Amino acid sequence: MDFIVDGLANGRMVRILSVVDAFTRECLALEPDVSLGSGRVTRVLEEVIAEHGRPESLRSDNGPEFCSRRMLGWAEERKIALVHIQPGRPMQNGHVESFHGRLRDECLNAHWFRTLNDVRVTLASWRREYNCERPHSSLGYRTPDEFRRATTGYANVESKQRFPHSHSLGGDENISELTSTENLQL
Repeated sequence: MDFIVDGLANGRMVRILSVVDAFTRECLALEPDVSLGSGRVTRVLEEVIAEHGRPESLRSDNGPEFCSRRMLGWAEERKIALVHIQPGRPMQNGHVESFHGRLRDECLNAHWFRTLNDVRVTLASWRREYNCERPHSSLGYRTPDEFRRATTGYANVESKQRFPHSHSLGGDENISELTSTENLQL
């Protein structure tokens, strides 16, 4: 996750929080506003988690929104590791930097925004196109949405498809059944 900055026709600056899944390349959130503090960042992340599941870690730069006590406490409560890149090394967050290049070239530079609502509507439309209509060569020429569906999604990392052996639950078993002495497999 990171921020990108653009401006309105009246000269007012707009900050856009972008959250990108490094595995599926899917843009999980684009949140524009004139001010985005750590409280707003955590609210956006809560919405992303509610929709897509809890990540193991979040990679970001060392901006004050990502290093604040509020953000650190939020991540600790949810057992999410915060991975901060080294200062002056944006390529350690390369997926987001590449995404920002596309966002800048294909959306922000191509539109003239009169209001903050114009920014929100345009970004929502572009995000939908980016996730659902545009194939990516790095994903085998599938869209991020198609790739996510083909790889069982975000939070279902212990599915039968990925781990078909007896150590993963398939949904039919009970934990009590698996731990009884007559069902133990040594």
